[in-house]
Amino acid sequence: MGRRSHTKQEVESALKYAERNGWRIEVGGAHAWGKLYCPYNDKECRCGMFCIASVWSTPKNAGNHAKQIRRIVDNCMRLNKNNEDSFEGEQ
Repeated sequence: MGRRSHTKQEVESALKYAERNGWRIEVGGAHAWGKLYCPYNDKECRCGMFCIASVWSTPKNAGNHAKQIRRIVDNCMRLNKNNEDSFEGEQ
């Protein structure tokens, strides 16, 4: 069974982007709509700083919150390292 959709379209789009990049989403929590979990949560990940991120249910600005989610996914240390390794192999 799939997860329930976020009510803000911009945020839902960013969550789908995160899922396509291997991030796991758990719905529920105390003050958050849910949480994002990095697929590479290990010692090489910024000491765990960005391995877990909260997804707010009613962000002040949904567009900015969606950009923040995409930025977290795009700045994943392991994801970037894996992409660099694959580019080096192509040359």
